[in-house]
Amino acid sequence: MPEEATLKAQESDQTEATDGRKNERSTIQFPYLPLEEAFTLAKGIHAVGGSSCQMDQLAAQLDVKPDTGNFRLKLGTAKMFGLVTYSQGTVTLSQLGARICDPQQEQAAKADAFLTIPLYQKVYEQFKGASLPPLAGLETAMVNMGVSQKQKTVARQVFQRSATFAGFFWSGAGRLVYPRVKGSAGAATGVDSGTGSIEGDREPERSERKNGDGGSGGGGTSGYHPFIAGLLTTLPPPDSDWPMDGRRKWLQAASHIFEVIYKDSDSKGSLRIEVQRESK
Repeated sequence: MPEEATLKAQESDQTEATDGRKNERSTIQFPYLPLEEAFTLAKGIHAVGGSSCQMDQLAAQLDVKPDTGNFRLKLGTAKMFGLVTYSQGTVTLSQLGARICDPQQEQAAKADAFLTIPLYQKVYEQFKGASLPPLAGLETAMVNMGVSQKQKTVARQVFQRSATFAGFFWSGAGRLVYPRVKGSAGAATGVDSGTGSIEGDREPERSERKNGDGGSGGGGTSGYHPFIAGLLTTLPPPDSDWPMDGRRKWLQAASHIFEVIYKDSDSKGSLRIEVQRESK
């Protein structure tokens, strides 16, 4: 089927982008869409068919066209997070995908899905329980882990949004701690590549969250959409040096996030953001 051929080509592109066969390619796997997109797709399958459905049914549920690159990217992202498999026009929830659709297991499944990504697992192991370095430092760490220089910013941005959605910033902005999950004890140490489940212990529950209600932004972002909360955690502290190019990139990232989470019924074009320094 043409649809299957396209999906296989998409998978081939993702593999090529992560196996180092070309110069400047990343040698570690990471998604280009955040965990929330994979979660939404899994919930769509659950809503339509329980455990599986046809791709055109899922596309209709998500209000997207099934033959678009956007839909294929969402499918690939959900598969990378270990939530789905697909074959011959059918999309099926994995064991982890079924867990993430169960309200009783959702939080733990989000954390497990997050740590299914090789890059995220490495970052977690290096910085768990501690504050992440500043943006430039985190990107450098990711490059050392195998992310290409040209992809380091998008890798870091999607990582932060996914970590926020999975609950890894519950103890404070930029502090990577395994989320509070009932019945858990200790820190996650590994991922079962066959099922996507986490092996080992998990972080112990704490009676109180730091910074108010424990939102990803330290008490000020928990009421926001996870994408917005993740974006806010990337803001540098007040009175710090923030070059114009960094401000421009932040505003562009905000624009992209707004396009994803907000509807614009009267849009007649795309938004372009430029930052210009006025001469004194």
